[in-house]
Amino acid sequence: MLRIRSAKALDDYRVRLTLTNGDTVERDLTDIIWGPVFQPLLDDYMRFRLVQVEAGTLTWPGDLDFDPDTLIWGGAPPSNSDSRPPRFLRLLRRAPTAAG
Repeated sequence: MLRIRSAKALDDYRVRLTLTNGDTVERDLTDIIWGPVFQPLLDDYMRFRLVQVEAGTLTWPGDLDFDPDTLIWGGAPPSNSDSRPPRFLRLLRRAPTAAG
């Protein structure tokens, strides 16, 4: 299972991730940092830069985190275990689905 080993905050809500397989990828988080939970990161960019890696995913002070598969793959991981994540990816907010 591929996870995040280390992270570096870049400009404009982007991060450079080093994965457990040694790959280095960049992710633009602009569109997925929204809503009241993530408002502290939007209100204070220096807080965004305090990103850390815990348990294979990104975390910030205040118990903020993301699903690691979303950060690595942009969603669920592919069924092919030989797949490599895209080097650059702008993560997009997904519309809520109707329950039913």
